[in-house]
Amino acid sequence: MSEAPDESSRLLGILGAGQLGLMLAEAARSLGVRTRLLDPNPDSCAGQVSELIVAEYDDTDALARLIEGASAVTYEFENIPVPPVRTLAERHTVAPPPGALEMAQDRLNERKLFQRLGIAAPKSVAVDDLIDLAHALERVGTPALLKARRFGYDGKGQHPISDSGDAPIAWEAIGRSPGIVDAQVPFVRELSLVCVRSRTGQTGFYPLVENVHRGGILRLTRAPAQGITPALDAAARRAGEAILEELDYVGVLAVEFFQMGAGDDATLLANEIAPRVHNSGHWTIEGAETSQFENHVRAVMGMAIGSCDAIGHSAMINLVGSVPSPERIASIPGAVLHDYAKQPRPRRKVGHVTITADDRGELDALLERFTRVVA
Repeated sequence: MSEAPDESSRLLGILGAGQLGLMLAEAARSLGVRTRLLDPNPDSCAGQVSELIVAEYDDTDALARLIEGASAVTYEFENIPVPPVRTLAERHTVAPPPGALEMAQDRLNERKLFQRLGIAAPKSVAVDDLIDLAHALERVGTPALLKARRFGYDGKGQHPISDSGDAPIAWEAIGRSPGIVDAQVPFVRELSLVCVRSRTGQTGFYPLVENVHRGGILRLTRAPAQGITPALDAAARRAGEAILEELDYVGVLAVEFFQMGAGDDATLLANEIAPRVHNSGHWTIEGAETSQFENHVRAVMGMAIGSCDAIGHSAMINLVGSVPSPERIASIPGAVLHDYAKQPRPRRKVGHVTITADDRGELDALLERFTRVVA
């Protein structure tokens, strides 16, 4: 691993103090980097391990306290308001850059980015009202998926459309807000690429991983994804590299893809980006040479990034709603529990478990045992 930062640069400010902030703070501490977080929620789970400023993101005094003595500022999720981030960036080092944050907050802008860079994506049409929606369905056909342009995650802000008669229901479901209509694509599976770029332009790519969703929420990630041809891997990395360069990006970025076809006929359609550490990269804490959280801290603090190589095979299981018995999890060889210490609530991610193994067959057996004993 590369050297730790010097004494004058050992404080990182983080906007947001949820579980991603928690894991960033833990990774920073392992590098000798202190963290200070800002979040309007006094019960934010990252407050367990780091100094926490409780205030709104646009609170001028709180922002001044956040950056006092800090070498850099980053953010843990993409729904941070852009204006205060831009204000900070005018007089301080902010990474990823505000432009990346603004891009990722609007699905239409993401699709325009893909188009500009020549990255294939599902056919989509922007809509601002019910009339637009009717015309969009004529263009993309049905079935389709209506998505709010802003503030959608874990299946929120989305509604399927089986035929044109579903349009009014879908429009109400996304809050009658500007959106995009995506043609439904017959994808084989969802893959994601987590990548990182340093201040000097050094890049690293974790292996493509396979994701399984249920109810719009990521439930399982397997790493590395099986059956990835050299051509498919190269296509994903080209897309990631192009996005990193276009946005002059610093930090960890995730790109979600749909895989179309299989074997040598497999291709990728980009679905969306996340300008931050990503749920599908949680496996890297135990399953990679350098975790996504450590590499994000390294990048934004001006350090060299570490190896993104996988160690064996891994699976990440999201714990949604509640945390199972730790004793049962401990009975699974290679299983590690990450409890976010969040109040149980339906559809809420309250922790995750990583299972590591030497080969895919062993991993599959451990996953089956996990499902039988724990889930």
